[in-house]
Amino acid sequence: MPFVSLDPTTEQLLQNFTTLHSKDIHTQLSLTHQTQNEWKKTPFAERALLFKRLHDTLLAEREELAVLMTTEMGKPIKEARSEVEKCAQLCVFYAERGAQFLAAETLIKEADVVAEINYFPLGLIFGVMPWNFPLWQVLRFAVPAIMAGNGVVFKHAPNVPRNAIKIIELFVKSGFPENLISHLMIEDDKVKEVIDSPHIHAVTVTGSDRAGRAVAALSGAALKKCILELGGSDPFVVLADADLSWTLNQAMISRFTNGGQACISAKRFIVVKEVYESFKAQLVALTKELTMGNPLDEDVRIGPLARSDLRDQLAKQVASALEHGAVALTGANIPNRTGWYYEPTVLENVTTHSPVWKQELFGPVAILMQADNEEQALELANDTPYGLGSSVWSKDTERARHLADQIEAGATFVNSLVRSDPRVPFGGTKQSGFGRELSAHGIREFTNIKTLWIKSL
Repeated sequence: MPFVSLDPTTEQLLQNFTTLHSKDIHTQLSLTHQTQNEWKKTPFAERALLFKRLHDTLLAEREELAVLMTTEMGKPIKEARSEVEKCAQLCVFYAERGAQFLAAETLIKEADVVAEINYFPLGLIFGVMPWNFPLWQVLRFAVPAIMAGNGVVFKHAPNVPRNAIKIIELFVKSGFPENLISHLMIEDDKVKEVIDSPHIHAVTVTGSDRAGRAVAALSGAALKKCILELGGSDPFVVLADADLSWTLNQAMISRFTNGGQACISAKRFIVVKEVYESFKAQLVALTKELTMGNPLDEDVRIGPLARSDLRDQLAKQVASALEHGAVALTGANIPNRTGWYYEPTVLENVTTHSPVWKQELFGPVAILMQADNEEQALELANDTPYGLGSSVWSKDTERARHLADQIEAGATFVNSLVRSDPRVPFGGTKQSGFGRELSAHGIREFTNIKTLWIKSL
């Protein structure tokens, strides 16, 4: 069955691709494993040099890569350029810090005993990747994994096959060995074959909780480590003393960047009653001002959703919310135009009994809820099956931190929107997954943390 690349803005076919058969899959896995067996012997300095070259390649091809992302999944062109730049920064970060993160650590040093831990590569890592950040999501796991001496194979989302092919080209052009990183254009029913292969040593998936459950079950059955970075319904908690101008500016970026198609987008705006009406009026006004159109245009803030089924699913979720008593303060419509667009929307009166309260809204839709006090705001923030990101907004940072410590999430940002940054670990809790990416924690996830105990005689 072919993979089909479609432009979500024009709904036009870009290209068809043929998926791999089992024989081709195992041939590619064998080649990548063989390449990794040699790669793991290379010194860190050599690996770092190649990642600095990849940094240069990314920046040299920034415009081509940005247009490729925008035409294949619909993100605004300015945001696409920023994604390329972020990937380049990631390469330099691990080039400069990778050896330090994986240096041996002495735990015991006595007269006749020395004990240390060392970080050795696991082998071949299989990644199941999403479409929403087609370059960043792959490099976020691949760069530290390869810097640690592993090889990488990945299955990209079926609607971004041209991005997947381009990623391989970038690595080869930068001087990495061919087949050290490979893309498998496979259907979902072939994922089990890959995970079960003796060439694969660990698995990572970024995607929905449904995808995470399926991959985790397969990985567990094969006794292979897996990292899950899944969905989120991030609370954005606004306290009475918040700087509303700054808070609203960040709220708009957090909710509507990438058309709202981000796991760490602020999705539930929980505002204490003292500032609720002011926050609401300004949020709705700013949402109405968002420019929707062709994402290749420089001034467009909202492009189409990535696929027609994603747009239709979002519309059904909003309709369900309205049926359960929610009120649309703006938006809540599919515009009459070509492309898979959905109007930027703000929903009020979504109760905790409404189905969407427990779901992830993956698109330009914000839920706005009033809290009587900070205690209720915390209760609402934690009333979700997800636990990826969260934020608290207050001029009193100590007060905000006290609240932040009680939020059940992989990260809480105070007076800043949630973002991934190579310097800090990224990941969630509850149904948002487990394990961490980025920072020292991320690069060590796909290593054998080996104890060495030496007794002198």
